[in-house]
Amino acid sequence: MDTNAGEKVGSTTIDINRIVEMIPHRYPFLMVDRVIDVVPDKSATGVKNVSVNEPFFQGHFPQRPIMPGVLIIECMAQTAAVLVVETLGESAEGKLVYFMSVDNARFRKPVIPGDQLLVHVVKERSRGNVWRFHAEAKVGDVLMAEATYAAMIMDS
Repeated sequence: MDTNAGEKVGSTTIDINRIVEMIPHRYPFLMVDRVIDVVPDKSATGVKNVSVNEPFFQGHFPQRPIMPGVLIIECMAQTAAVLVVETLGESAEGKLVYFMSVDNARFRKPVIPGDQLLVHVVKERSRGNVWRFHAEAKVGDVLMAEATYAAMIMDS
């Protein structure tokens, strides 16, 4: 188990080097910098450090940069994908996780450059290769977005 200063003692942390081994996403579409507080088959928290240098800020919106809601949802999905791979083990590494549905997505406040987005993902259930999650994206203690979604893990 890895631990870093400032995190809960005993919490599992997955760094960016391990994330790129686990899921196939790459820059500029890799939306998770770290995953903390991993409890296999239950929950995880993705960390996204939102920088003004993100390519989507050039057009969304140049005068008032806001992280697109769909990319917040993608951050939720990538965090869940890391949780799935951590749960299933090495045999799941590099497999694709496809969205099947997104339900009850709500965007409460805009995510802006300088924010650290914490995406709390909880597994609701899994049946075969189909998994269902609920996620909340927060900056500090402020809820920015939430959604329930289903995904299917497939061979690439």
